[in-house]
Amino acid sequence: MEYYEKEETVRGQAEHHVKMNNRRNLEITGVKEVDSFDAEEFLLQTSMGYLVVRGQNLQMKNLDVDQGIVSIKGKVYELTYLDEQNGEKAKGFFSKMFK
Repeated sequence: MEYYEKEETVRGQAEHHVKMNNRRNLEITGVKEVDSFDAEEFLLQTSMGYLVVRGQNLQMKNLDVDQGIVSIKGKVYELTYLDEQNGEKAKGFFSKMFK
């Protein structure tokens, strides 16, 4: 397993990378916080906005808080970013979560 040095971008944010192998192993850097997760969905706050990972039999394989790295295994169906430009979708997503 590779370890990434926490690099800073021009805007002072950590670098954000998504690496997927065969739709079964996902490694994400630049993760600030894991907001929620279960076998079908992960909600991650990254340096580039919220990232939703949807799939089947998802499991957290590794979490390195200091480096901001999360590894997920399972069958990945969808990766979606929620940000200000997509505010309506983000609002709908969060309102469903907290009902």
